[in-house]
Amino acid sequence: MKAELRGTTSISLQNPTLFDTHHPPLSGALTGCLGSLDGACLEKLLLHCASALESNDVTLAQQVMWVLNNVASSVGDPNQRLTSWFLRALISRASRVYPTSMNFNGSSSTIQRRLMSVTELAGYVDLIPWHRFGFCASNSAILKAIEGFPRVHIIDFSITHCMQWPTLIDALAKRPEGPPSLKITVPSYRPPVPPLLNVSTEQVGLRLANFAKFKDVPFEFHVFDSSPKEHLNPSLLNLRDDEALVINCQHWLRFLSDEEKGRDTFLNIIKNLNPQIIVVVDEDSDLSGSSLTSRIATCFNYLWIPFDSLETFLPKDSRQRMEYESDIGHKIENIIGFEGFQRIERLESGVKLSQRCKNAGFLSIPFCEETVKEVKGLLDEHASGWGMKREEEDILVLTWKGHNSVFATAWFPNGLED
Repeated sequence: MKAELRGTTSISLQNPTLFDTHHPPLSGALTGCLGSLDGACLEKLLLHCASALESNDVTLAQQVMWVLNNVASSVGDPNQRLTSWFLRALISRASRVYPTSMNFNGSSSTIQRRLMSVTELAGYVDLIPWHRFGFCASNSAILKAIEGFPRVHIIDFSITHCMQWPTLIDALAKRPEGPPSLKITVPSYRPPVPPLLNVSTEQVGLRLANFAKFKDVPFEFHVFDSSPKEHLNPSLLNLRDDEALVINCQHWLRFLSDEEKGRDTFLNIIKNLNPQIIVVVDEDSDLSGSSLTSRIATCFNYLWIPFDSLETFLPKDSRQRMEYESDIGHKIENIIGFEGFQRIERLESGVKLSQRCKNAGFLSIPFCEETVKEVKGLLDEHASGWGMKREEEDILVLTWKGHNSVFATAWFPNGLED
């Protein structure tokens, strides 16, 4: 029995030389998928389309997009919803390659960016443990690394607007020997990716300062001038010899251009600062390939995770769910729709990143059992499909139904240890 065809992401076909308004003849392989909506079939269709675009086969691309448009749905099951964003990205890519105007429902294919309030951001972070996992693992490792230090300086590279730090401040306030003096420094530049906030970085710092004052934790907050190509300038950091330096990287390194050896340069600069600890957390997938088809295959099987996890507790028409999926769609559009320097989403796996850190002269810091226990306690607050495992090189990994989603690692420069 054929599944219902729901074309909620219909294509506006305005150039008859590329996509005419008559349905093109379909091959048997493509029409076969009209009766199936499973992930394997949808992935196959997406790969057909990508292959056609890479080989400039406009006719085949037209055929596959028509089929995808009839089986994808932004309000369907997780696979349909995910596919609708891939189709959107492929249309966006095709519209730049070919002289045509294509969009969804007659409107621009550019994803609308929304600005969140601080309260909305807190709800965004709490929705699934995608970010909280890294916060919990990192904070626990940081607390252990700074034991006994009267001054702590955290240089924070994160896309979540310092949402990690209230929990750490609260833990420092309870330290038996009393809280240290805490300084947090953040770069003025932030990758232009969700989540986006409706208040400035300086205002975030004021909120943290007020919270630290309430907890009786001495606190400073600084923003140093930076640019996309100059993420870290040691002369701007105001480092002190008597402070424990912490480098925190949450979903950040992938935005440093690997083509210009930006990640290796960044790690070398950090190593020369002699931090007490560097924590690196990111999504555990390799999306840096040059081939469009390979990126689609990896991305589809990876980003299925948040779409599937949201299905477990939010209704199909939930506004919160749609907004969260829209932010994932922003990522998909960049991974699939762009090449060269315009493609800023260049993930590498936890194992690959760990090797990069080793090559840069860092030694790994194993996560202690107390950290593992804290992370497991956090995951108990979420759906039963979330889990955690250890992998080689002391990598802690968040999983969904056994599939790797986010990794956490901790490091120190070789030679710092007593």
